[in-house]
This record gives sequence, structure tokens and C-alpha cells, in this order.
Amino acid sequence: MNKELIVRSSSSEIDFALLKDGKLIELHKDEDDNKFSVGDIMLAKIRKPVSGLNAAFVNVGYEKDAFLHYHDLGPQLSTLLKFVKRVSTGKLKDFSLKDFPFEKDIDKNGAITDVIKANQSILVQIVKEPISTKGPRISSELSIAGRYLVLVPFSERISVSQKIENKDEKDRLKRLVQSIKPKGFGVIVRTVAQGKKVAELDRDLQNLLNKWTAMCKKIYKAPHPSKVLNELNRASSILRDVFNDTFTGIHVDDETLYYQIKDYLQEIAPKKESIVKLYGSSLPIFEKFGVERQIKTSFGRTVSMSKGAYLVVEHTEALHVIDVNSGNRSNKAKTQEETALEVNLIAATEVARQLRLRDMGGIIVVDFIDMSNAENRKKLYDHLKEEMKDDRAKHKILPPSKFGLIQITRQRVRPEMFIKTREENPSGQGGEVEAPIVIIDKIKSDLEKIIPSHTNGVILNVHPFIAAYLTKGFPSIRSKWFLEHKKWVKVIPRDAYTYLEYRFKDKSGNPLKY
Repeated sequence: MNKELIVRSSSSEIDFALLKDGKLIELHKDEDDNKFSVGDIMLAKIRKPVSGLNAAFVNVGYEKDAFLHYHDLGPQLSTLLKFVKRVSTGKLKDFSLKDFPFEKDIDKNGAITDVIKANQSILVQIVKEPISTKGPRISSELSIAGRYLVLVPFSERISVSQKIENKDEKDRLKRLVQSIKPKGFGVIVRTVAQGKKVAELDRDLQNLLNKWTAMCKKIYKAPHPSKVLNELNRASSILRDVFNDTFTGIHVDDETLYYQIKDYLQEIAPKKESIVKLYGSSLPIFEKFGVERQIKTSFGRTVSMSKGAYLVVEHTEALHVIDVNSGNRSNKAKTQEETALEVNLIAATEVARQLRLRDMGGIIVVDFIDMSNAENRKKLYDHLKEEMKDDRAKHKILPPSKFGLIQITRQRVRPEMFIKTREENPSGQGGEVEAPIVIIDKIKSDLEKIIPSHTNGVILNVHPFIAAYLTKGFPSIRSKWFLEHKKWVKVIPRDAYTYLEYRFKDKSGNPLKY
């Protein structure tokens, strides 16, 4: 398995494409005007507690107040409030917490009006960016993430990632962290710390403590609201969270960003620094690595898959619905149940990819093709869980229901990635049509459904531009179809067709149904 990160820079935004064996699995956008990123820590002011919601609205500088629920306050809220008050007035200049007296934990089932009041200063962290009509979701249980560790102020707890399953390794990491952890801070050990030595963990911990100290220095006489700690830039945060030994290349088209990434990689994985390459060709970087094409074919309402199957993705206010279709493919060598299982397994892989690619969150319902065999349903469920194992967003997958539906909840911390795949109709008739690249993929998908049941030849009628695109060059797209299906497709240009119109016919000129 090879992973590559392709970074495209423009004047106002940076795009990050994560490829796994050449296939696009994640797409991120870092915009200059994004003032509320997940992980940012703000010095804010309580606007008003609302007892009916057991929550408070907090002014963080966004047009709509941020939402802070009682359960997101953290048990050591009283200690945090006291610390912020003393630091902001200049009475406390030692930020180490080793001599700072902790207050009693707040009642986990208490009321918001008992613990905070309007106009109080408070440190909060963005846990969910503004989405749709809602302001940011925030927490006052702070954490500062590093490569191997997460620092949790006002805590003494040490916990290890659940993804580290080896009990001996868990115990080893706990012992190491216990020996270097400063008083007053809790630590969460991340999955990538597995097998690391104490020196590497200590270096990461000292870096996090330096960040904490720098943040506390900003609190003194700071205006309300103001940002006191920036999450890493998106390039560094992606590398921090996903980088591992399977990465074979990081390609960047901007020199400044190239050196930033190189420096960050020097810190976290010096041996891999050489995989960072500055891209200098005149061909746009996303074109060169096939990212642009994958974006156009992956973000539409219909998503094509192998074997002629496809997904239909619908979005509503309450949930996302994904329908799996076999594309009416027929395979005489297999039973209906085996065909359903084969298509469902392909679809499960694509669903897992789509959730990460579009960053879909909330409730997702997937309507797989019905299977009567309980063993096959379990096989599908296990396969989907395995495919979603690498997903960094918290998620939960329920077993298939009696109707063949699989329900997924996935953490939503940013607005869903939406990319328009339709373009202005070039025929001059107004409206919008699918982008040409999408149409080529649709033709290929439809052809895979037609060819098995039509042995007497297939004729494809298309606009002259599309006909030229399919037949010119060596090897042409049509030649590749012949090598794949062992059947020749006759392509006939039709001047009367609109730019993206096409029809399949038999030798007699009768339309083919599929």
C-alpha cells in the first residue's frame, strides 16, 4: 500500500489530496479566511447560560454565538475559571500547574446556571466548525495534540489509544508517560506512539508544554474574544494525524509550503524527509496525478464503481442516504445471492471512501442489495468495518437491519466537502450538464452492463467531439475497451446530438436496453 499527499496552492486556499495506491481517499481545503478551525483555543466571554438547554451561548467572535453544553465543560471547570482569572489579571506568572491548587470537580449531572455566569472569561476549544446555520460547537475541556501525545491541562489521568490492542505495549507506554508527565497535566497516548522510545515521547511532550506556556502568555490583557492558540496549519495537521511509513511521496507546487512541510517532517520523521518533492512542471499538479479527474467523477449524485455497479448519494437536512445499485448486470456463472454479495462488497469499499472524501457526518443510511444469507450479511458488515478502520473521524456502524439497511453515525466537525460536477451546457440550450469526464465514465459504466448480453456488436452514437475523444490517439479509449471486453464498439459521430448526449444501438439501429 502506497500513500501520497498532493498539495496544490493558490493565492487564497490550499488543497490537499490524499491518494492510496493512486486512488483519491481524502480531500481537504485550507482557506485563508477560516478563523474557526477544529482545535483552535479561544479566550471567550459567556453571553448567557440557558437552563432549559443546560448549555450556554458564548461569544467567540463569530456572527452566531458558539454553543457550550454542560457535558462539554469538563470536570475541572472551576479550576480552569480560577486559572484564567488569575492569568488574565497578571497575578499568576507560573503556568506549570505544579503548585496550582485544584478545585473540586463539578457535579457531572449538575446545572449550567450553578457553575457559570454571564460575562465570565473562559478558555474554550473549537470541537466543531460552524456548519450551515449553526455557530461553532465548543468545549472547555482543553487538549493540545502532538504527534505521539495529547496534553490535557487540569487533569492527572493517563490513557492509551484503544487502537493499541497489545496489553504489554499499553502498560509500557503508561509507565513511560508516568515517568515524564508533569504534575497538573493529563496525557493521552496516540496510536502512532506504539513502539516509540521515551526520548521521542519526551520531546513531543516538551513541545506541547511550550505551546501551553506560549498560549498562557497571550491570555494576559488579551481582548475578548481572541484566539490564543492556533491549530497547526492544515498540511502539518494532516501529516501529524495520518503520516506513517506507507507514505511514498509528498508533492507540493509551492516553494514556501514545500520548505514548511520539509521542516515539519524533519521533526516527526527525519528518515522520510526525502519523499517531499517540489513540483515544477507547467501541467497543473492535480492534472498530473489524476486528482482532477477523480474529483469530477467522485462528487456527483451518481458514483460509478467497477462491475457496472453504482451508488446514488442523496442529502437531506437530517441524514445522508446512499443507495447501492447493481446496474442490472447479469452473470450466468453466479447465483443472484453471490452477485448481490459481490456488488455489496465493492459498494462497501466505495461507501467508506466516499464518507472520508466528502467528509460526510451525522447519520448515514446505506441501502445495500438484499441478501437472504445471514453469513453473507455478516461478511458485508465485517468488510465495511474493516474498510472504515482507517477513518480518523469517530464513527459507529450498526449491523444490517431486516430491510438490508446499514446505519452509520460519523462525527461531523467540519462542513461537508461539496464540489460542483455539473457545467454550463455548451450546446447553447441553457441549463447545466454533467462534465465531459463524468460522461465518459458513464458511457464506460453503461457499456459494461450492455456487452455481456449483446454479442452481435454494439454501436455508440455520440457528439463528434466525444467521438473524437474516444477514438483518437494510441491506444485510444475504444481500443482499451476492446482489450478489456474482447468486443469492438463502433463509434458513430452524430452532429444532431447535444454535446453530452449518447445512445447505444445494435447493428440494425435499434436502441439497446440495459
